[in-house]
Amino acid sequence: MKKVLIIALSFIAITIAPKAFAQKTVGGTVMSPAKNIVQNTSGSKDHTTLVNAIKSAGLAPTLSAAGPYTVFAPTNEAFAQLPAGTVDNLMKPASKANLIKLLTYHVVPGKLTSADLLTKVKEGKGKLELNTLSGGTLTVMSQGAKLYLIDEKGGKSFITIADVAQSNGVIQVVNSVLKPN
Repeated sequence: MKKVLIIALSFIAITIAPKAFAQKTVGGTVMSPAKNIVQNTSGSKDHTTLVNAIKSAGLAPTLSAAGPYTVFAPTNEAFAQLPAGTVDNLMKPASKANLIKLLTYHVVPGKLTSADLLTKVKEGKGKLELNTLSGGTLTVMSQGAKLYLIDEKGGKSFITIADVAQSNGVIQVVNSVLKPN
């Protein structure tokens, strides 16, 4: 009887484990849950602008620390949607405070999976307000199973790749840059 129970539990574990711990590919790179946010995003060809901005702002040590953090990570295409010259201006030393505010607006304390977000949106009667590290507020809503964020300026961004596990949190890839007031 004991052997049958062990075999049954082993089968269940083997069946469930790949789904529960599946690694995601972002920007052509398999993201390792053993690496932190900065290490993983540094390997993504879709996040070179974000990584350069994180390093320019001096936020690499923060986003490499224990956390946990939820990062709504805009892609290079998302940054390219900004008006011409915006990214270059933000990378200048004189704009460091604005760059830090913009980047920390994309970070929320804690590890929030898409299931967590969807549950909290339902509990909040259709929306959830998140406080960001910058001190701003993001509003999360859903359209069916698809989650999107509304920034303080009314911009809308969808989560395109959800639940990318990190050693210090989770990344939710988004399709536009979120803008604080």
